[in-house]
Amino acid sequence: MGTTSGVVWGRAEQQDFRSRVRGTLLGVGLGDALGAPVDGLGLDAIRAAHGPEGIADLAPAHGRPGGITHLTQLTLFTVDGLIRAQVRRDTGAWHPPTDLHRAYLRWAATQRDWGPDERREDDGWLAREEWLYARREPTRALLGGFGDTVMGTPETPKNPGETGPEAAARSAPFGLLVGWEPQLVVQLAVECAAQSHGHPSAWLAAGAYAVIVHGLARGDALDAAVQKALALLAVRPGHEPVSDALQHALGAVRQGMPGPARVAELAGRGAAEGVLAVAVYCALVGEDVRHGLCLAVNQSGPSGAAGALTGGLLGALHGETALPPAWLAELEGRPTLLVLADDFAMEMTQGPALHGPTGSSPGWLARYPRGAGAA
Repeated sequence: MGTTSGVVWGRAEQQDFRSRVRGTLLGVGLGDALGAPVDGLGLDAIRAAHGPEGIADLAPAHGRPGGITHLTQLTLFTVDGLIRAQVRRDTGAWHPPTDLHRAYLRWAATQRDWGPDERREDDGWLAREEWLYARREPTRALLGGFGDTVMGTPETPKNPGETGPEAAARSAPFGLLVGWEPQLVVQLAVECAAQSHGHPSAWLAAGAYAVIVHGLARGDALDAAVQKALALLAVRPGHEPVSDALQHALGAVRQGMPGPARVAELAGRGAAEGVLAVAVYCALVGEDVRHGLCLAVNQSGPSGAAGALTGGLLGALHGETALPPAWLAELEGRPTLLVLADDFAMEMTQGPALHGPTGSSPGWLARYPRGAGAA
């Protein structure tokens, strides 16, 4: 058995954790890919294109069925940044928001460069994945937030008026830090969200989402995980929009058959707290992963973000085996997602054996260098 971050890992616990990590990351990708072809379309337009039930299967987006967007790209770089933060801790430098910011700058390079730059030795393996060098409709807030090397913080955030759901939609990996205390998970997600989305409701939605995933990854039921998130939000200034949205989602579960009208009501204007409410509701009422994801994306708002958030919840709750195999077979970047998921699980469960003051694996440090690695 190994131990890290105060968690003792037996073989069964390691296998369960790896399944939940894989489920979370693949779930984000599947939800993103399902919503991508209909993102921003009105419900009538979705039905006109995909039939009276709306979109019910992966359809072409960005040139192929299962094509992902910037939301999955950024989720991958969130995982990369978290692993790099753990590795850099050996040097005595321990400030995860900085390591995440550097990871997001590496993502920004994929949006402007033709391909990997082999001269940047500190980039690590993920930034050398050529398929990631594709611009997948990133929002202005993301390109602006990571358009220079200045790091936004909750005190001096980037884009202070930005309320969109994109920061929340890249925040599932923070919840997979199962050895961390919940309030620290919230704080890290908040600090990293403020690097691109500066409105308190956007960064608090990211913190709430991360800590809900955290509860699920630790084995909580979804409603219990949401209640914990509400308790942690209650002490933070400006929490009311996010708390009210989560309470609305919980209440909607008892209000008749789920359908597009209920989802539209929860989504509201498509701000972060509304899309988070959609995800919680769809994960609670979905009969299975496929049903929950289809419910989330058949709406007139940000379907990709709603799908990504819902997929992260369902994947953390049920693990990898609950995800639709036919969809997984078509998911763009699935090999990269799986490698990164397994590396994250290994770092969290066996990190001291991979790197530390007394010795390190050269292969691991080549994949996740200790250097600054800024783009």
